[in-house]
Amino acid sequence: MIDTQPKPIADPHLTIKKSERLLSLDLFRGATMFLLVGETTELYHHALEFSSEGSFLHALALQFHHHPWNGLRFWDLVQPFFMFIVGVAMVFSLQKRVHFPDDWKKASHHIYKRCALLFAFGVMLHCVYSGKLVWELWNVLTQLSFTILVAFFLFRQTIKTQIIASFGFLLLTEVLYRFILIDGFEQPFVQGENFGAWMDMVLMGKINGGGWVTINCLPTAAHTIWGVVAGKILISDRSASEKLKPLMIAGLLGLVVGYTMDFAGITPIIKRIATTSFTIVTGGWCLLVLAATYWLVDVKKVRAGVFFFSIVGMNSIFIYLFTQTVGHQWVNDFTAIFTDGVLSWIGANAHTMAIVASIAVFALYWYLCYWLYKRKIFFKV
Repeated sequence: MIDTQPKPIADPHLTIKKSERLLSLDLFRGATMFLLVGETTELYHHALEFSSEGSFLHALALQFHHHPWNGLRFWDLVQPFFMFIVGVAMVFSLQKRVHFPDDWKKASHHIYKRCALLFAFGVMLHCVYSGKLVWELWNVLTQLSFTILVAFFLFRQTIKTQIIASFGFLLLTEVLYRFILIDGFEQPFVQGENFGAWMDMVLMGKINGGGWVTINCLPTAAHTIWGVVAGKILISDRSASEKLKPLMIAGLLGLVVGYTMDFAGITPIIKRIATTSFTIVTGGWCLLVLAATYWLVDVKKVRAGVFFFSIVGMNSIFIYLFTQTVGHQWVNDFTAIFTDGVLSWIGANAHTMAIVASIAVFALYWYLCYWLYKRKIFFKV
């Protein structure tokens, strides 16, 4: 029988209470997934392809593509958002279980299973991309399987310990890139010639042509840990202003430190190898966006758009996997048959047909999420 008396815990921010649903988190998660779904429709690709270089549309479309190396674009924030949100959500799903040994044991088994599945899904997606069996670990899901595990192991520690641990991962990253210099891989911040690329040779026998590296999971574990810290702050009994203050201060500090490291030539902001400056500055943006959505949605009660986006986030892993596999390989082309056919009757050009097809696919994906929501079907990992 489970003892109904709460057990002492290390972190006073976690208390047993009936928590209200954090609608700002629903909006943040849903909007992030909405953006990811948009990528698979090729809408951003078409916008860039058909816009004139130097035009406002071209500059805007560039923001929806990763920076080629040293720099930061809007699209470089989406993966950090995703990993950070997972950390925040962990607090709301584990807050009660942390008090009871039996419940915590069940939660542990669930987390281990979830991480194993995410890792497997990540490897599988690379097989789908390649059209054959491959061993590649660059997908966000394989990265997430590691960061969730780290955040979970630290979950019952104090906020101070979690923050120290997160910066420990950043320090480790700096040490590995700057001081582990191997023949041919002794340039810390040069694509394909850094420690991360060498580790990929060890783990997979290949280097990613875009400069991505598997050990990005080390520094970006900080994003998920910081998400847990933010979640603990939001679930506490503090007033709204007392919750917003540390989120905003930490967020602004992250921007100042991260951008300064880049501008001063200390450590460049490079998303593809998740440098410490990149991790810190994007962590700052994560905190500020969470603070802004919390203030707007949960404090000021502005609910416009929350439902529209949140239903996409309610089946986040499912819609990500679906759009990356069946959707990308079949739905996109299938939809274009009809949109192109109708638009060709009125003499629409290739640009218009491509954009309309992408928007139609976007609408279909949203409706699929809505259809699942209405039938209370939620795929959990």
